[in-house]
Amino acid sequence: MSDELKEFLKKVHPGITTFDFDGKQTPCIELDEKKYDEMISKVAGQSLSINTDLNILQDGLGNVFVEITLTFSKGNIVEKFLVNANTDLEFFESLAKTSMLALSSPKSNYGKDNVFMIQLPRPEKAQDALDIIKDALIPKN
Repeated sequence: MSDELKEFLKKVHPGITTFDFDGKQTPCIELDEKKYDEMISKVAGQSLSINTDLNILQDGLGNVFVEITLTFSKGNIVEKFLVNANTDLEFFESLAKTSMLALSSPKSNYGKDNVFMIQLPRPEKAQDALDIIKDALIPKN
């Protein structure tokens, strides 16, 4: 395993999951409680947009990581999360299907309370990203 791959693995965000929301698996990034509370307090009750960028990083050997960057239009918030697509492919499959992304804290009751939902404005971009990820997961010989 290369040193670069080891470094990526160390930086992977641990709180990547999905949960059932109205009968659909919905991708979710779990934040520590303090960070979640700070973020929500900055944007609560405001009309805002959230730019969601997926930067796909691959090594040609089947290792794929995705850096998710969320840039909030209010509150001066920019959050980055590194996701290992090899182990969390279901996260990206559900993102492509639902065009929704949830942010939560460990105390959240998924689908009921303490969950901040983000609607992706361009669903086709999530599907394009999934196609690139799946293609990159297959090592090229």
